Amino acid sequence: MEIQDPQSTVVFRNVGQLYFPQTRVECHYSVTSAHMWSSSDWIGIFKVDYSSLREYHTYAWSLVPEGYTEGSPVDCCVVFQAFYLPPPSAVEYYFVYVDKMGKVCAQSRPFTFCAPKPLDELETLREERDEKDEDDVEDEEELLLVVPRAQLLQQRLEECLREKAELKQAVDEAKQEIEEEKRSSANTKEDWDRQKEALKEEVEDLRHILRDKCDALKTAEGKHKDRESSQENLNFELTHLMSEKVQSKQQIKHLLDEIKALTDREKERNVELERLKEILMKVSSKIKHDEEKRKMLQAEHEATQADVRDLQRRLEASERLAEGLRRELRELATRQGHAHAELHQSRLQVAQLGLQLSEEKLLLREERANWALEREAFKSTARADKQKVDELRSEMRRKEERLQEETIKLDKLQAEFQRENDRVRSWQTHQYSPTHKDKQPPFYLLFFTQMNQKSDTNQLMLPDLVEPIFRSTPSPPFETKCCILPTNTCL
Repeated sequence: MEIQDPQSTVVFRNVGQLYFPQTRVECHYSVTSAHMWSSSDWIGIFKVDYSSLREYHTYAWSLVPEGYTEGSPVDCCVVFQAFYLPPPSAVEYYFVYVDKMGKVCAQSRPFTFCAPKPLDELETLREERDEKDEDDVEDEEELLLVVPRAQLLQQRLEECLREKAELKQAVDEAKQEIEEEKRSSANTKEDWDRQKEALKEEVEDLRHILRDKCDALKTAEGKHKDRESSQENLNFELTHLMSEKVQSKQQIKHLLDEIKALTDREKERNVELERLKEILMKVSSKIKHDEEKRKMLQAEHEATQADVRDLQRRLEASERLAEGLRRELRELATRQGHAHAELHQSRLQVAQLGLQLSEEKLLLREERANWALEREAFKSTARADKQKVDELRSEMRRKEERLQEETIKLDKLQAEFQRENDRVRSWQTHQYSPTHKDKQPPFYLLFFTQMNQKSDTNQLMLPDLVEPIFRSTPSPPFETKCCILPTNTCL
């Protein structure tokens, strides 16, 4: 087995361990693609312990087969004639490949030259028989033929030469076929040139058609850009509407905070009323404070009503804007339908141009898909805006109903207070008639009379607290519990 340098550019193959100097020696090797072959390359037979390239015993020039291309791998063979070979001995030799620069590119494994023995020159062969002879003579023993090895090798050499001649003939036939194919390819090339000229004329016609279609397509793109600009305007209006909606939300939130503050104040006032029930003597000192609070609450209530009216006006304006936006979206949808029809007709015409217009069609499809997605997004946004506006309406409706209920309760309290006031006046008229001049009025009547004289006309008494006074006249005046409230106070 040969031991070759993995970086060597030449590899020796099928190197034997023994060679006979009486016969010629063939040296087989392979030239890799990395080797730069030259006609000055040579192969020499050297002893194993050689120290210089001049110590060769014999050499042969490195030859390559016909048709060799530089930089491609190839298998080669050189022959050393018998009369140049070293005599038989135990000395080991190498095959060494040397390039034109005198550099050793490869060397084979060691081998020796020895004289052949008499038995080595003979070969034993079995006699070949036909099948009929084998059937006739089945019991006979096999015959062995002893022939000289040189004769056997000569026969094999003749067979190899015949095979080489056959291969050469096959190569010649292949070359003839290649020549015929070249002639047919030349004829085919002429036909192809004629077809190419015809195709060029067709391509010119198609280019003219393509220019016309491109002009039409540019016109369609201009229309599409106009639609995109209108769509951007719609987007700007929608953004403005969304900002107004956010401001409305903030105002509603502020209004809710104010309503919550009013509710808290009402709770505080109820606590104060409980304290006034327990401490009757401190009522007069707190009337002015309650009056100021009443005025403040009335002002805040009026401001709240003004804010509610402003919010209603803004909601109505938002509804009108949303309606206009929906109308513009419908018009845009109809325009888009016409545009789709025109684009479809253009695609049918452009499809006849084949592969040259495929990229334009792909771009058009992508634009249609993006347009559809944007349209769906606008629709979903419009639906969400409409739903939110409906929610704001329902919330404002609930606030208005609550305000109406509070107003109805306040009207009921005012009517009840008016009835009680009429009852007090009638009782005073009856008690202070000429027949009852000597009688002193009760303490609570004097108190209520003085308080009514000091207070404004907008003050009222709490009916459910004053009513026990009139129902039980003999009761002590200090057990009476009453309270004076502003007319616009909500309980």
